Amino acid sequence: MLACRGLLLTCLLLTTTVQSQRSCTDLLPLDLLARALPPQGQTPPTQVGHRFGASSMWSQMNFKDVTLDDNRWHTVVLAITGPYASLTIDCGLTLGLQQVQSFPSSLSTRGSRVYIGTRRRWRGRFTVIQTCSHWSFCVKGLMRQLVLLPGSDATPRLCPTSDPSLAELSVPNVLKSTPLQPDQEGPIYPYGKERLDYVEDYLDLYTSSETFDVEIFSIPSEGLFMAAANRDSRPGSGIYKWTEGSFQLYQNISTQEARAWKHFTIDEKVKKRSWFWSSLLRDSQIFLVVANSREAEPELSVIYRWNWRRQRFLRHQTLETHSAVDWEAFSIHNHSFLVVANHRRARDSNHNIHSVIYKWNPNTKLFEVNQTLSTSGAYDWEFFTVGPYHFLVVANTFDGHTTAVSSTIYVWLDGCFQTFQNIQTVGATDWETFHIDGRFFLAVANSQKVSSRGPSLYSINSTVYELNALTQTFIRFQDILTHSAVDWEFFTVGDEKFLVVANSHDGSSYSLNSVVYRWQGYEGFVPVHSLPTFGCRDWEHFSTDKGSFLIYSSATSRLSKVFKLRTY
Repeated sequence: MLACRGLLLTCLLLTTTVQSQRSCTDLLPLDLLARALPPQGQTPPTQVGHRFGASSMWSQMNFKDVTLDDNRWHTVVLAITGPYASLTIDCGLTLGLQQVQSFPSSLSTRGSRVYIGTRRRWRGRFTVIQTCSHWSFCVKGLMRQLVLLPGSDATPRLCPTSDPSLAELSVPNVLKSTPLQPDQEGPIYPYGKERLDYVEDYLDLYTSSETFDVEIFSIPSEGLFMAAANRDSRPGSGIYKWTEGSFQLYQNISTQEARAWKHFTIDEKVKKRSWFWSSLLRDSQIFLVVANSREAEPELSVIYRWNWRRQRFLRHQTLETHSAVDWEAFSIHNHSFLVVANHRRARDSNHNIHSVIYKWNPNTKLFEVNQTLSTSGAYDWEFFTVGPYHFLVVANTFDGHTTAVSSTIYVWLDGCFQTFQNIQTVGATDWETFHIDGRFFLAVANSQKVSSRGPSLYSINSTVYELNALTQTFIRFQDILTHSAVDWEFFTVGDEKFLVVANSHDGSSYSLNSVVYRWQGYEGFVPVHSLPTFGCRDWEHFSTDKGSFLIYSSATSRLSKVFKLRTY
C-alpha cells in the first residue's frame, strides 16, 4: 500500500440518459491506473468539483465541507442525472446537490477519447476531458484509479467496502459481470490481462518504392498515422492514415532516398488559458523530420511541421546532413533537441565524421547547432533516461576498414554530452532500450562482420546488455544469433514482454524468418514465433481499436506487411 500526504482518489464518474434511466450501450467500463509520489509539505484544502459544457459556457458545482486531506486513501463516487448530483465518500452517507443547468439528456461517447492530466494553473488538479462532448471532471490531489460506468447511480453496485484500504487496487465484481457483447477482438473482461496467442497475416501494404523505415504516430483529434521512408525521390515518401482498419495514403512528401522519419512535438508557452480542447491542441507543435541519404551537394534533410488549417505537413526548416540515416528527438529540462546520424561524407566517402546535436530556439522557432560528436558510420541514435540521468547511445557501423568498431554511450553532464561507456559492436545498426521489473536493458542489432582480411559474415550474435547498479556500466546479459539484424522492437502484451528482430540477409537470401522473443525471467529472451519476411528493415508495434499489430518494412521490395497479434 502506498502512503502519502496528499490525496489519493478512486473516482467513479457516471453518465446517463435522463429520459430512459437505462444504461448507455456505447459507454464501456474504463480503468485508468496511475501512481504518483505526493509533493513535499502541507497540501492545500481538498476540493471536488464537476464542470461540463453547455452552449459554449461552463457550469460549475462544488461540494463544500468535504474533508479528504487526512493522509488516507478514499473512494469517491460521483453520480449525475439531470439537474441532480450526488457524492458518496467511502461508501458512507451521500451528499446531494441540485444545479441550475441540467446534465445533457443524451451523451454519446462513441468515437471519443478521454484524457487525464494536470495543466498549468490547474496543476495538482486532475482533469478528465472528453473531446467530443466537452465535459470534464476535476479533483485536486492525487488520483489512483478512474472507472466510468453507465447507469444513473452505481453507488450500491460499486462500493466494495467502507474501508478503502481493503479495496486497494481491487476490481469490483460488478465490472467483471458487466455484459460487454464481446466481439472476439479481445478478452471478455476488460480487466483481464491479455496474453499473446499467435500472430496472423493482416494486411499487405504496397508503398511507392522500397521502404527503409516506418514511423507510427498520432495527431490529437486526427488519428493514427504512419510515415514511410521510401527510396525513390518521385513521388517521394508517403504519409498514411489509419482508416477503417487499414493504412490509406494521406500525403506524399518529396524526399531524397529517405532512410528514416522521426515524429516529435514541441510545447509552446502561450498566454491564453482555455478549457476548450482546440486551445489545448495549439499549445503543441507537431513535427516530422526526414533523414535524406542521397549523396549530392548540398546534402539536406528537412523538418516538416503540421499545419492545423491545411491538415498537412509543410516544410519548416532544412539542415545540412551527410548521408543521414537516422534522427532522434528528445527533451532535457524543457529544452528540445534533435540529433542526426551522419553516416558518410559524400565528397570523400569518409565515415569518420561528426554527427550533430541541434537545439530548438524558441525565439527564432528554428533548430541551431548545439554540439558535435565524432562517429564512425553512424546508423542510429537512441535517447534514454535512468533516474535523473540522460543518455545518448550511437550505433557505429563502419570506420572505413572494419565493422568491428566501438559504439559509444554518452551521458548529459554540465550542459553537454560526455562519453560514459564504449561497447564493442559489429556493424551496429540499431539500439533498443527498455525496462523490465525495474531493470534497464539495451539491445544492439549487429548487422555484419566485414574486414579486409576475410569474407563477410552475416549470421552473428546481437547482444542484450543490462545496466549494473554496482559497476554503473552496461554488461553483457544475453547473446542472440541473428542474420544481418538491422532493427529491434520491444513491445508488451498484457504483462508479457517481447522483442522482435529484423533479420535482413544471411549472405545468400533476403527471404528469412524474423523472430519474436518472449521474456522469461531467468531464461532471458526465448524465441516463440518465426515470421516470414523479405528484406526486413524495420519493425514497429502499434495498437488501435481493432487490436494490437506489428508492421515491418522491406528494403528490397515495395511490400510492407501488417501482422495482427491475436490474444486470449
